[in-house]
Amino acid sequence: MSRKIAVVGANGKEGRLIVTEAVKRGMDVTAVVRHGNSTLAQHAMVRDLFDLTDADLQGFDAVVDAFGTTPDKADEHISSLRHLCDVLSGSRTRLLVIGGAGSLYTDKAHVAKLSDEFPDDIKAIPVAMGHALDALRKRGDVRWTYLSPAADFRATGETKGRYVLAGEEYSTDSDGVSAISYADFATAMVDEIESDRPHERERISVRW
Repeated sequence: MSRKIAVVGANGKEGRLIVTEAVKRGMDVTAVVRHGNSTLAQHAMVRDLFDLTDADLQGFDAVVDAFGTTPDKADEHISSLRHLCDVLSGSRTRLLVIGGAGSLYTDKAHVAKLSDEFPDDIKAIPVAMGHALDALRKRGDVRWTYLSPAADFRATGETKGRYVLAGEEYSTDSDGVSAISYADFATAMVDEIESDRPHERERISVRW
């Protein structure tokens, strides 16, 4: 079954790759962008994320949150995700969020997070994204899935055409490396959209 999806923040590096992968698979894709559409999406909705309404996102099978911001505006990761949840509250539309690796747990008790080990000068966005995930976990009114990439999230470089789907805890390959390319993460995202057994109201992670 062909899906009808919207990608919010589609002009970003990861957003564009998700659009490309979804179009390649025959999905009907709308790029939600603040400025002109630079993706392969069949449709464009020029709208700021914070101005989106339930009418704007009505009728989509899935909405991908590819929102990004700068460290000085890190708290927008919290407010933007809250707004998308409020817009989609009670609907059948799935919300799939591109998260961060910083909120992955580094202990079995799920107390310590990878971001605890980050230097202070790069903590703002990972910490804000972790708070956004904490708030998301309380939303029983939204069909959400949160996908965290590996610690080394590579915008450029090799695409292996494969990935490992992991859980809430930080994990590595047999060489102790935690990495994934943007392109392979996009494949994992679109696979999740197409899945007959979606990870609803779960956080999952993706690495090589």
